[in-house]
Amino acid sequence: MKVVAVTSCATGIAHTYMAAEAIQKICKQKGYKCKVEKQGALGIEDKLRDRDIKEADLIVFANDVGITKAERFTPYKDKIFQTKPHAVIKDPSIIFSEAEE
Repeated sequence: MKVVAVTSCATGIAHTYMAAEAIQKICKQKGYKCKVEKQGALGIEDKLRDRDIKEADLIVFANDVGITKAERFTPYKDKIFQTKPHAVIKDPSIIFSEAEE
């Protein structure tokens, strides 16, 4: 499975990176490929390529604020799982609750 994610929080600092780390860790445990774009105080880091988005089996949005350049994901809205950074930090397995059923 290929997973891509975009994380961001209101201040764009701690929870953005903590959520990214939680998603990467759970994907590694499951043997899934994973790329995470972080949107925060430093702007967009590790920007997902169009190819990454297109090839993803699951797109995770872990955000408290709007996503910059969200239109990139519009054609793939049926692959999106939306959550909050705090929720995915607390229990990263929630991102697979529907995808693995």
